[in-house]
Amino acid sequence: MTPVGRFRVVSLLEGLSYVVLMGIAMPLKYLAGNPGAVRIAGAVHGGLFVVFVLALVFTARACGWSRKQITTAMIAALVPLGAFWLEHRLRRGTF
Repeated sequence: MTPVGRFRVVSLLEGLSYVVLMGIAMPLKYLAGNPGAVRIAGAVHGGLFVVFVLALVFTARACGWSRKQITTAMIAALVPLGAFWLEHRLRRGTF
């Protein structure tokens, strides 16, 4: 698997964990009074975010990405559903 291919997988997993955290765990905490869901989903998301950053550094070095591309990828990781936009651009080769 290529560095970009590995990065795409990590990015999608991180993005999915963000959706689970915000779309499932947070409502469970505030609407159902279940803070344990946020602890679990938050820990998983936090770990995947660290892996995302490491994968971004590795991929950027391996592919010679510009600072603009690196910054765009980081912003995409912080924006809800941004990882899916990023994956689309990476898959099309327009990143």
